[in-house]
Amino acid sequence: MGYKVVVVGATGNVGREMLNILAERQFPVDEIAALASRKSLGTEVSFGDKTLKTQDLATFDFAGWDMALFAVGSAATKDYAPKAAAAGCVVIDNSSLYRYDPDVPLIVPECNPQAIHGYSKKNIIANPNCSTAQMVVALKPLHDRARIKRVVVSTYQSVSGAGKEGMDELWDQTKAVYNPTSDVAPKKFTKQIAFNVIPHIDVFLDDGSTKEEWKMVAETKKILDPKIKVTATCVRVPVFVGHSEAVNIETEDFLDEDEARDILRESPGIMVIDKREDGGYVTPIECVGDFATFISRIRQDSTIDNGLNLWCVSDNLRKGAALNAVQIAELLGREVLKKG
Repeated sequence: MGYKVVVVGATGNVGREMLNILAERQFPVDEIAALASRKSLGTEVSFGDKTLKTQDLATFDFAGWDMALFAVGSAATKDYAPKAAAAGCVVIDNSSLYRYDPDVPLIVPECNPQAIHGYSKKNIIANPNCSTAQMVVALKPLHDRARIKRVVVSTYQSVSGAGKEGMDELWDQTKAVYNPTSDVAPKKFTKQIAFNVIPHIDVFLDDGSTKEEWKMVAETKKILDPKIKVTATCVRVPVFVGHSEAVNIETEDFLDEDEARDILRESPGIMVIDKREDGGYVTPIECVGDFATFISRIRQDSTIDNGLNLWCVSDNLRKGAALNAVQIAELLGREVLKKG
């Protein structure tokens, strides 16, 4: 006996990826529904070797469905997630709407699977921000061993984090650079993204940080440990898929780089590719379509007593969004619903 699963926002980048991953990982599905807004009604999407026609989110009845994976913006989530939850369908939400709600667990299954039992307060589980998800997968085993005090992270985030519009803008601007008769002004981003980097993701806050940077701080504390100090600089780069992060870690106890490498190699969800030679590291283009969070460039930081540096790369549409949501669904099934 399997689960009755709903994917909300099935025509978007993340929604399509959710359907792909549910099929790839052979999630025990009895019945599946693909939902979208009325303007996308009837659009066909793939689920393994099947083709699904999208149904109207506005009129869908969630009663009798086990879980709904939401991949729509906060506004639509605010309207429909409570309705699904009230109908007895557990919501796994990819938007930022519920991440900081104390009654909603924020889960990365490799890091805090025990938090799944808190879902019952609202029948909602939150998926973290894409840049946070891959970082905490790397931090958790090191924190367990040496207690992390402080993290300094600089991100190199792909345009797919801004959705299809972001990917289209990079594509169109790149073509325009080679065609002097055309000019593609920034719309999705604040400045030209082609052949450029933009140190600005989401809105600015009063302290000069951006909302994306604040998310990394708040979510790391909620998922791992409120005592960890985090400072982030989040940058959009002209890469289609795959987020990269340069992470500097300060621990309470000394942790040798070789031991850190061994710990990470043995940790769930992580692939260590770390050779000190040309090409002995992973770049975003190589991680696309993969489930793993890749770690490279592990080395001691000699400027502090207990410091490490590492390079962290992951497919943001997968671990940063769709894969993590499916892993939460698997965890919910194993630990709570127990049908599959």
